[in-house]
Amino acid sequence: MAAEKNGWCVLIEKQVEGVSYYEFPHFSEIAGLRHGVFTRKGGHSRGPYASLNVGRSVGDSPEAVEKNRLAVRRALADASLIFIHQVHGSDIVVFEGHSPEMPPIIPPVGDAVITNVPGAHLVIQAADCQSVMLVDPVHTAIANIHSGWRGSIQNIVERTVEKLAAVFGSRPCDLLAGIGPSLGPCCAEFIHYREEIPEALWQYRTRSCYFDFWAISRNQLQAAGVMAHNIHQSNLCTRCRTDLFFSYRAEKNTGRFAAVIGLTGVTD
Repeated sequence: MAAEKNGWCVLIEKQVEGVSYYEFPHFSEIAGLRHGVFTRKGGHSRGPYASLNVGRSVGDSPEAVEKNRLAVRRALADASLIFIHQVHGSDIVVFEGHSPEMPPIIPPVGDAVITNVPGAHLVIQAADCQSVMLVDPVHTAIANIHSGWRGSIQNIVERTVEKLAAVFGSRPCDLLAGIGPSLGPCCAEFIHYREEIPEALWQYRTRSCYFDFWAISRNQLQAAGVMAHNIHQSNLCTRCRTDLFFSYRAEKNTGRFAAVIGLTGVTD
């Protein structure tokens, strides 16, 4: 499926045992890569967290969250899920594998994670913020980025592209990018934008105090050297589509959906 205007693409919908998720078409063509942007459907949580909430710190039942995480794993062929502790900053975690002597108890702090470890599936939790996935098919490396408005103004996207180059030798021109469902220009209202958002980004206002953070991410990726035709965005606004995704702006007390990308280690 080809990308449409401004990088919009038609996502591929998948469902496994009642759990639904979406794939980017240009990622699905890459051997040895597995990914999915999960909806809120098909889980075990109730109330405002219904139903596939993977966030542990939002007030949901711990038992339900663990069942939901297991459901995500099973949908991705029992993938090993790597979580980070997201803080709306710009630190980048390099995942090099788990040491047998040091099992993962506390997730590392950061808002992006990169790896080239086969079997590792990197998870970003979202409820309006962007998950931006990057794939280097040449050096077999991947990244998953949590980019809300704070991440955008810190340009965590470009920082992650630079980190892939520094650690794995990735060339930006080889990278493929996917911008997941998130707060769209229709709903990204910032009443106090003059205090919150740098003046250099005011050009992305769509009207009054609404901003197009999808365009910001696309342009940050291109400024970092990623080719425009390799950047696809979902064109799905989480606030508009609370039937599919959690949205903090729309619901306040709500869950977090998972965006996952991983290397299978199998290229045939």
